Amino acid sequence: MRKLTFSLLILLTMVCNMAMAQIMTPVKWSAKVDMTGDAEGQVVLTAAISNGWHMYSLDCDPNAGPQILEITFPKLDGVELKGKLVPNKPSHKQYDEMFGAELAWWTQGVTVTQKFKATKPSFNIDVMVVCSACNDENCIPPSRSQFSLSGSAKISAQAVKEEPKENKSQNDQVADKKEPMESATGEAEIAEVAQELSSTDSVSADTLAVSTAPSSAGADLWAPVSFKDAEAAEDFSTTSLWYIFFTCFLGGLVALFTPCVWPMIPMTVSFFLKKGKDRAKSIADACTYGLSIIVIYVALGLLITGIFGASSLNALSTSAVCNIIFFLLLVVFAISFFGAFEIKLPSSWSNKMDATAEKTTGLLSIFFMAFTLTLVSFSCTGPIIGTLLVEAASQGDLWGPAIGMLGFSTALALPFMLFAMFPTMLQAAPSSGGWMNTLKVVLGFVELALSLKFLSVADLAYGWHILDREAFLALWIIMFFLLGLYLLGQFNFAHYGKADSSVGVVRFFLALCSLSFTVYLIPGLWGAPLKGVSAFVPPLFTQDFNLYGEGFHEYDDFEEGMKAAREAGKPVLVDFSGFGCVNCRKMEGAVLDEANVKAMIEENFTVIKLMVDEKKNLPEPITVKEYGKDMTLYTYGDRWSYLQRYKFNANAQPYYVILNDDGELLSGPYTYDENVARFSSFLEKGIKGYKKP
Repeated sequence: MRKLTFSLLILLTMVCNMAMAQIMTPVKWSAKVDMTGDAEGQVVLTAAISNGWHMYSLDCDPNAGPQILEITFPKLDGVELKGKLVPNKPSHKQYDEMFGAELAWWTQGVTVTQKFKATKPSFNIDVMVVCSACNDENCIPPSRSQFSLSGSAKISAQAVKEEPKENKSQNDQVADKKEPMESATGEAEIAEVAQELSSTDSVSADTLAVSTAPSSAGADLWAPVSFKDAEAAEDFSTTSLWYIFFTCFLGGLVALFTPCVWPMIPMTVSFFLKKGKDRAKSIADACTYGLSIIVIYVALGLLITGIFGASSLNALSTSAVCNIIFFLLLVVFAISFFGAFEIKLPSSWSNKMDATAEKTTGLLSIFFMAFTLTLVSFSCTGPIIGTLLVEAASQGDLWGPAIGMLGFSTALALPFMLFAMFPTMLQAAPSSGGWMNTLKVVLGFVELALSLKFLSVADLAYGWHILDREAFLALWIIMFFLLGLYLLGQFNFAHYGKADSSVGVVRFFLALCSLSFTVYLIPGLWGAPLKGVSAFVPPLFTQDFNLYGEGFHEYDDFEEGMKAAREAGKPVLVDFSGFGCVNCRKMEGAVLDEANVKAMIEENFTVIKLMVDEKKNLPEPITVKEYGKDMTLYTYGDRWSYLQRYKFNANAQPYYVILNDDGELLSGPYTYDENVARFSSFLEKGIKGYKKP
């Protein structure tokens, strides 16, 4: 038992390492201020580099390919920089065949200093560090570190009096000279980008920063906001992972009752109990069998993460192409459950595993038995696993697939262990029968209904308007009405024979639930909010016919909305959302459509709703710099996503902030949290913080 457990842990660790390579942070930065005199000092930046990794240095060719180290000072208050950045050791230089250039990097660690002279008794320095690192197998994307440093200096009153009225930051000084900054990041060079956009051939006249704001004295609406005095956005990733775990756990319980798995439970448990005379050993073998199932499925989840990577998984929730693929997959799974065909793995795979289990002995044979079960049962569990993996991956969480498979496999493995410990429970377990086919058909209807959610995301993103809210609800109403009729024995699919006119109690209550849900959906055809399913159905603005009244007006353009807010004399509620964002729909149904919240927004705010996955093309592409490299924005979704990253240093949705008409932060950020009272407090803070001109 110990040997196999150790082997399974080794296997799990190996697969974990494959996934962890996607999220490692091999370079960690620290920063401090050292005063070397009464008014002289230096900023000390120290990078700790993990073993086996190297970070590209300051003197690396920026055009060679990899992201070089960039250190900038977005804000300098009471200091003047002196000289250049100085590392404490030279970098290693070597010709790289892949990039076709000589590259320079540091290993282990490095300390970089920047001297300065204080011009005020108290000073503040903001530092931005962007770097990239690689090892022999892979590279991490450019990572960003920000520091806010402060200190004090001994300066005479005369020196302070002679200080210039405005002590400009390093970025402002370079912008005044109208020269490119040597090491600017996407956030540090907003002034330069805004000035150069109109004169760059690859940039359209539809510039990123509005320049026609007469009452704001040319305020830069795209300037990054300061979160020093703002409340921190809460992290609900843990809640999301628990949701994925329990959803997949329920999926595992459903998979237990399929014809491919349920009959295997008594057979397998009886085998373990009869195999050994020692009851304790039989229980240990059954537990090992269950643990092997868990390891196999968790390894599958980690493999999915390792193949797609963190960035791809995060993009799945808003990618229209991926959502179309998910739609087609779920339709195929549904048709399979309806009996048109079976999804099977090659029989040679299961035969080979079965033969391997017979040849091996001891605990290793039990592991191969568990592997054989996963292959043999794939025709029933495959569509369920596929659906759960699709749902987990579309949540955008890196660990979603692994956590989902942990929940699924735990539910699948528990009966094998419990029945081995308590054999008398097998006598009370229901025997196999036609009820399993009923379960498969019910799952087919559920998967068919769920597939429309993914098609809706693509439809909204591309603006096809083939699946607006009425069409979506009409299809759901028909599907769940047919499901109710099926459960009442009114029809059956040819593969499963004639419909059974006799209906059991369980089927009756399931039919009652399905038909009641159908009735609940019907008012939605006339604009009822349907808060219970708001996360799945298209948003209300796609509803052509609405008897329940329109919601508050929302601008879909940032500059247009800011201009309207200035004219109306109201603060701005900016809502970064997405067509494929499930949590956005939940927030809209549970919080923003709540009567008091809706009234507060209508009376006090100008609302700007920006869809980060909108596929409508810009009049002309816009070229900007991010992480020191040129990036082209082709769609409005690209533009609003860049605005969120650039101005608010965030990329999650939903994301709410309240601004004044100069683009300065009044309240927020506020992320997904269906707490109406807390959201109301967030709105009230924005109202109180707004000062009318």
